[in-house]
Amino acid sequence: MTITVEIDRGRVDLADLLARLKRGEEIVLAEDGKPLARMSPLRDSPSRRRFGSARGQIEIGEDFDEPLPEALLRGFGVRA
Repeated sequence: MTITVEIDRGRVDLADLLARLKRGEEIVLAEDGKPLARMSPLRDSPSRRRFGSARGQIEIGEDFDEPLPEALLRGFGVRA
């Protein structure tokens, strides 16, 4: 849920905003009805992947380091 809070010369209850963030709410700070900033709760970062955990799941073609086809290069706006 997103709420909008009007900023009135620093009269914002920070404790209340933090409690709302902890509950997962997103807060938009506004001045005279114009949004100025967005506050959102931090999400837990995904756990680090173990090196080699995708072994055997990825296949690299024998032509991996060959030049790309002209048509593909043109599609990316690259002149060969």
